[in-house]
Amino acid sequence: MTQWTVHGTRRIYESEWMSVDLDDVEIPDGERFEHHVVRLPHPSTGVVVVDDDNVLLMWRHRFTTGTWGWEIPAGRCEANETVEAAAVRETEEETGYRVRVEPLITVNPLNGISSHTTHIFVGTGATKIGEPDPAEAAKVEWVPLSEIPAFIRKGLIPCGITLAALTTYLTLRTAGSEPPSGPHRAG
Repeated sequence: MTQWTVHGTRRIYESEWMSVDLDDVEIPDGERFEHHVVRLPHPSTGVVVVDDDNVLLMWRHRFTTGTWGWEIPAGRCEANETVEAAAVRETEEETGYRVRVEPLITVNPLNGISSHTTHIFVGTGATKIGEPDPAEAAKVEWVPLSEIPAFIRKGLIPCGITLAALTTYLTLRTAGSEPPSGPHRAG
């Protein structure tokens, strides 16, 4: 087996949101060096909210990359919160819709430098209960799932979590391994 060995960890930065460590690692050929690792104290969630052939997306700006793009509702779990509860809460806060959630996939978006995990759910039964948080998105829209491949090709979905979630959902749907779709949303 070609597995790296961790001999120790030295924390170089820590906040309530994240820590950055230097791990003393040894690769299979015997070379040893320090490797940066970003660790987050809580997992994140994302939700592919669907209604028939539509998906609920948010158009938002990310200052970190200087880009605009479509994203699914997503966010981190709070302390002592289940990933399911966080998924429902984040969807409600960011879009104004309450949903039921079922697991879709779990991903490690930057597994070469981070231990962080994101749990992706499918949200169904969307019921509008309020307005979205204007700090989260410029607009929230129902987009036909048939438009998602063109959005991806045009670079309109730059978020890796959103790409993983939507392509997984569409792949399972196309392959006949139907992901959850649930009843129609109430308006």
